Amino acid sequence: HGASSCMISICDVNLSYSYEYLGCKERLVFTTLTDRCYIALSQALGMCLGGAPAGPAGTGKTETVKDLGRTLGLFVVVVNCTDQQRYTDMAKIFKGLCQAGLFGCFDEFNRIELPVLSVVAQQVQAITTAKKLNLKYFTFPGDTSSS
Repeated sequence: HGASSCMISICDVNLSYSYEYLGCKERLVFTTLTDRCYIALSQALGMCLGGAPAGPAGTGKTETVKDLGRTLGLFVVVVNCTDQQRYTDMAKIFKGLCQAGLFGCFDEFNRIELPVLSVVAQQVQAITTAKKLNLKYFTFPGDTSSS
């Protein structure tokens, strides 16, 4: 975030480029739908929030999120969610994403059972609050302090 950092501007949101080497990948073809998705996701990122692209299968939601990550120099971890997903599994994924500073894309998020989603919502809220307050460390829900 210094004076020499590269900034990516999408509409009125300025995001720092992360310089993660992602190889030489093909870029996504821009349509009005991908453009609107880019704008909506970048606005959410500017407010320290996430996004949930919705639509029919095969319309490029995951690919759009991955391409936005490439634009920002960030690796995107794609997780295929199932009805077998537990909140402890999600906690491990969230902790890894936070520690590495990566994007997470959760495919078929709607398959996660409601009781698990309730805990996941608390986990996401803790991460979002820490991000908004620009905290370097925070207590993850369910973790106990060692002091």
